[in-house]
Amino acid sequence: MSVRVRFAPSPTGNVHIGNIRAAIFNWLFARHEGGKFLLRVEDTDRERSTQAAIDTLLSCMAWLGLDYDETAVYQSRQKERHLAVADELIRKGFAYRDNKGGGGECVIFRMPKEGRLEYTDVVKGTIKKRAEDTQDFVIVRSDGTPVFHLSNVVDDIDMSITHVIRGDDHVENTFKHIELFKAIGAPVPKYAHLPMIVNNQGKPYSKRDGAAFVGEFKEQGYLPEALFNFLLLLGWAPGDDREVLSREEMIQLFTLDRCKSSAARFDMKKLVWMNGEYIHRQPREVYAAEFVSRVQAAGLSTEGSDLEGVMDQMQIRTKFYSEIPGSCAYFFTEAYAFDPKGVEKRLKVEGVPALLDEVADKYAVLPVFDLQTTHEVLAAMGEARGAGLGAMVHPVRVAVSGLTEGPGLFEMLALLGREKVCARLRGVAQKLREGNF
Repeated sequence: MSVRVRFAPSPTGNVHIGNIRAAIFNWLFARHEGGKFLLRVEDTDRERSTQAAIDTLLSCMAWLGLDYDETAVYQSRQKERHLAVADELIRKGFAYRDNKGGGGECVIFRMPKEGRLEYTDVVKGTIKKRAEDTQDFVIVRSDGTPVFHLSNVVDDIDMSITHVIRGDDHVENTFKHIELFKAIGAPVPKYAHLPMIVNNQGKPYSKRDGAAFVGEFKEQGYLPEALFNFLLLLGWAPGDDREVLSREEMIQLFTLDRCKSSAARFDMKKLVWMNGEYIHRQPREVYAAEFVSRVQAAGLSTEGSDLEGVMDQMQIRTKFYSEIPGSCAYFFTEAYAFDPKGVEKRLKVEGVPALLDEVADKYAVLPVFDLQTTHEVLAAMGEARGAGLGAMVHPVRVAVSGLTEGPGLFEMLALLGREKVCARLRGVAQKLREGNF
């Protein structure tokens, strides 16, 4: 049996990460099994299913590399087929017409009333329910439009879907869907329900917890590879300690038996870390193009700088491309900004102006200005003061870069060069004495 799975979103707005995670799992399963990944646009909500929403959906899928096989199916175009099946179910006695609440005649599907209903979920195991606890349900509304349950099952039959991989909010629906498959006389696909994505409090992850839509993550500077990888690990594990995986590794390793049944916690810190990991691993020419573009867009010139050396230091530290100009402007301009908190904590301290001047004087006469010699000067000064190296490093870092974090201080000093470093140290010392900070 050739595997055929589908991603069946309702395009009524932005694409939620929970939905796109289901698409990722379906896509990987199809690619691992050598099967087909299909797209079905469930656009029966004609007021909310706009072309703009469909375009947003397709754009998000393309950005994440979720290519689909065969022509996309639009559910709204299948209405006559759905209604024909409803008529057939009535004819066979599996459904009946009823004037529910005086609101017009609906078509109702009969659920079994005796025994036990059960199915084996690939992720959750056996799920059971007493037949007497189920109720008949509407499959065609009084206005003549098919309900989700009917359309969903008929389309799965027509698309020859073998596995339905979706969120666990559909666990209860599956009892209804299986009975529909049986009544229609079609093979029942295998079901795999993915765990809910939750926040730190164990509640369903939503917009209130931060970015929740694919487009928002794109706007915030996340790489598609990083978001794809992160969402994959929400409910699945490769079986070892690896977390950053290539697309090829994901396809090779992905099996449904590695999916977890417990809720998956959305860890924003981990996503930020993962985005940085993907940036670190990018080919230098890819990073360089983005780096230079953003530096120049910020009005900075790379002329005269050791650009390769700067990128060596910055690529391993960049979490988002948007951070680039602000995190390294001091390499390319003398008009670099100072972090106010860093100034208060590290520079506006008694004795710092004299300290900066002394460092400048010692650096100015070094035979060689490099990582080792600049380190030795500060280490010796710290030892002489009984304060340690850290007490020397922090004010020097803020003075020459304006920031409290960044590359190793001595790598930074070597890249800036003796002339710039000494001038900056003396300039900051003078501004501190004059009270200009």
